[in-house]
Amino acid sequence: MLSWQVGRVKITRIVEMDLPVPAAAMPQATPQALRKSPWLYPHFVSEDDKTLKLSIHALLVDAPGLKLVVDTCIGNDRPREITGGLPLATPFLQHLADAGWSRDGVDAVVCTHLHTDHVGWNTMLEHGRWTPTFPKARYLLGRQEYEFWRTHDDEEQQAMLSDSVKPIFDAGLADLVELDHVISPELRLTPSVGHTPGHVSVMIESEGERAVITGDMTHHPCQMAHPEWRLGDDDPEVAEVTRRRLFAEWADQPTLVIGTHFPAPTAGRIHRDGAAFRFAV
Repeated sequence: MLSWQVGRVKITRIVEMDLPVPAAAMPQATPQALRKSPWLYPHFVSEDDKTLKLSIHALLVDAPGLKLVVDTCIGNDRPREITGGLPLATPFLQHLADAGWSRDGVDAVVCTHLHTDHVGWNTMLEHGRWTPTFPKARYLLGRQEYEFWRTHDDEEQQAMLSDSVKPIFDAGLADLVELDHVISPELRLTPSVGHTPGHVSVMIESEGERAVITGDMTHHPCQMAHPEWRLGDDDPEVAEVTRRRLFAEWADQPTLVIGTHFPAPTAGRIHRDGAAFRFAV
C-alpha cells in the first residue's frame, strides 16, 4: 500500500476498489484532447484513450496524538448505483489491520462530503443493524454539507444518510463542523465547494512540509490541464472556480497533492503549464 511522510504525519492509502470510468463521462475528454497531455499516460488514462482510471480509497492520517481516517469509501453490504446496484464484500477492514490500524484505535473520521463513495465505512452491518465502524472516533461532518443533504429529495442520498450517517448521530459520535475547522496542530479543513455545497479538503502541515487531500474538488488529473472539465459537480461553475483557485495556490509549491480518486501513484505536485496546470508524480 502507498504511504507518504509529511513532517511528523504519515498518510497511508487503503484501496477499496479501482474505478475505471469511460472517458465519455467527460464529453470533452476526447482522445485528441487527452493526448495533448502526455503526462496522463500510463497512470491515469488507458492506452486506448477510452478509460479514465480512478480509485476509491480511504486515507489514514497518523498525526501526533491523532489517528484520522479521511473518507470511508462505499462500504460493504449496501447496494449503490456506483456498484451497479450490487453490495460490495471487500476486505477493507483487513487492509486497515494490515496497515497497523484497528477500529478502536481511530480517533477521528472526516468525510470531505456526503456522497455514497465517501461515507460507507462510517458504519458496518452487525447482527442486522448499522453500527459505527470506529466506535471511539469523533466523526467530523461539515455542517453546511449535512444541512444541504438531510432534506435533499434523492432516494440514494437518503438511503446513504440512513445507513451511513444517521447511526453515527444515534451513537452520539457526530460533530458538525465549519468549512475551516482545525482538527489538530497539523491538520485542518479548507473550503473547496462546488462539487457539493459544503465540500472540504484536508490540509496537512508539519515541520515545514505540506500536503493536501483533495476530496472530489478534482476527480482526475486531466482536470488540471482542463479545470473546466466536469464530473458530477453539484454546481459546475463554482466547482471550476474552486479548481482554478486551488490549483493556482498549490502550483509550483512544495505541496504534495494527494488525489482522493487518483489511482496509483495517487500523489504528486502541480506545476503551471501555460494557462493551466500539469501533475508530476
